[in-house]
Amino acid sequence: MKFAHFADIHIGSWADDRLAEASTKAFTKAIDICIEKPVDFILISGDFFNTSLPSIDRLKEVTSKLKELADRELPVYIIPGSHDYSPTGKTMLDVLENAGLFTNVMRGSGTDDGKLQLKFTVDKKTGAKVVGIPGKKGMLDKHYYGQLLLDNLEKEQGFKIFMFHTAIVEFKPKGMEQMEAVPLATFPKGFNYYAGGHIHQVSEREEKGYGLITMPGPLFPNSFDELELLGNGGFFIVESSGSGAVKATHVPVIIHNVHTIKVNAEKKAPEEVTDELMSSIGQKEFYNTIVLLRVAGTLRSGKPGDINFKQFFDAVYGKGAVYVTRNISKLSGEDFEEVRVDYHSVEDIEQKLIGEHVGQSKAFTADKEKEIARKLLHILAKEKEEGETNADFEKRVKADFANVLDIRL
Repeated sequence: MKFAHFADIHIGSWADDRLAEASTKAFTKAIDICIEKPVDFILISGDFFNTSLPSIDRLKEVTSKLKELADRELPVYIIPGSHDYSPTGKTMLDVLENAGLFTNVMRGSGTDDGKLQLKFTVDKKTGAKVVGIPGKKGMLDKHYYGQLLLDNLEKEQGFKIFMFHTAIVEFKPKGMEQMEAVPLATFPKGFNYYAGGHIHQVSEREEKGYGLITMPGPLFPNSFDELELLGNGGFFIVESSGSGAVKATHVPVIIHNVHTIKVNAEKKAPEEVTDELMSSIGQKEFYNTIVLLRVAGTLRSGKPGDINFKQFFDAVYGKGAVYVTRNISKLSGEDFEEVRVDYHSVEDIEQKLIGEHVGQSKAFTADKEKEIARKLLHILAKEKEEGETNADFEKRVKADFANVLDIRL
């Protein structure tokens, strides 16, 4: 048995025109690799799209590739991620599933005692049994794990795959210690493979009683930091022996080269930093390359805006670069006091602020207050739907607020 494991594809994640098609190209290239290998099926562990309602242009390209897989009878099994999730329940994933282009393996029902009982999806060719829990914004999926009925999942015989889109408490990467996560104990034991998503780093580990737990990282990096850390994206190809043991091999997906330039501006004048920027590119060529510029330090005179970044950008683009971007979060002038925010995503900021201020209300318990705060933030993040009037939109938002707070309008 051989299968592929994707996660965090984030189709449409880059707003800049120069990289707007990068995630789509990465998906297309990864699918071509899967066809060439070939694999028996493909797993996508959440965040297929960067939004629940992607653009028509991106959707047409992705649908065409999924149709190719369907024509080849190569199944795709997915779970939605936090970016695929919509508070209104409307998501393009439902449309694509109804068209027969993939199968959402989040299938189950509630029991009389309030537990969640999941049902396996069985791959016809291999007999592999797949089940999964989707991700939601603000870790609203956390309650699924607390309610999950484990007994039926653990007793099931055969080759089993558990798909998830969340962080695990015991495995949070360095720098993400404050990220909300679920404990491994809430996962069912005895599965052959645990196909994770959500954490944009590559990891795999064998855990006693559980099996191989992996995160393939993004199919294409989604930020400056990810480009700098990863260089490119990728996915896992997983092979299983007759005994049920699995081996995961990470397959890189290279769309553009990535070149990082770091400049120390400590005690230098803006003109000196500009000269150093220009000398750093020298006679280099940057065809099909993303160039990352990181400048840090405290200038001895002037301010960061006095550095001629435009001259540098123009020169690099003139040498064939696809995209040039900079990070000057640790650059300042001697008289400038920086205000920095340590964050990894908007969700991280929300969770950190909620955690810092919880307990100020006496009307709810701390856990209830966190839950309400998250729900209210998601209501505020809603956008007006196509054809909806301003009055109807305002009425809908007010109704959602009243429902969360259990009040009458």
